[in-house]
Amino acid sequence: MTTRKITVNVNGTPREGEVEPRLLLVHFLREDLSMTGTHIGCDTTSCGACTVLLDGKAIKSCTAFAVQADGREVMTVEGLEKDGKLDRIQEGFHQEHGLQCGFCTPGMMMTTYALLKNNPSPSEHDIRWGISGNLCRCTGYVNIVKAIQYAAQKPAE
Repeated sequence: MTTRKITVNVNGTPREGEVEPRLLLVHFLREDLSMTGTHIGCDTTSCGACTVLLDGKAIKSCTAFAVQADGREVMTVEGLEKDGKLDRIQEGFHQEHGLQCGFCTPGMMMTTYALLKNNPSPSEHDIRWGISGNLCRCTGYVNIVKAIQYAAQKPAE
C-alpha cells in the first residue's frame, strides 16, 4: 500500500511519519509516536477515551485519519503538564478524586480542556453536557464534575 509522509505538531513539537492513508490518528499517536496517554476504547466514537485536540477542537481520534492531521496542531493529554507542573485540570482530577481506574481520564481531561477554553465558568449542567460524549464505566461522574468545577475555579495558564 502507498504511504504518505506527514508532519504533525504534537504538543508543540513537530513530528513526522510515513503512514498509510487509512491509519487512524489514535494509532499514529500510540504506535508511531509512543504517546500512549491517548487510549483506545471502542473505535466507534462511543466512549471518548481517545479524545485529543485537533487545532484546539476536541475530536475522537479513533475516527480521524492521521493524514487529516498533516500540517496541523494536535494536543494530547501528555501536553497538559508543563515543566513538571500539573495543569489545573490534572490538579482538579487529583484533588477531587475524579478518576477510578483511569482509563477514561485522558479523554475526559482533553474534553474538559476544550470545554473550559470555550466556557471558562461552566455550570454543572454545562459540564455534564460537555462531557456527555465521554463514557466512564467506574464512577457516577460526581467527582469528575467536581474535578472540572475545581479546574474552572483556577486561573488558566
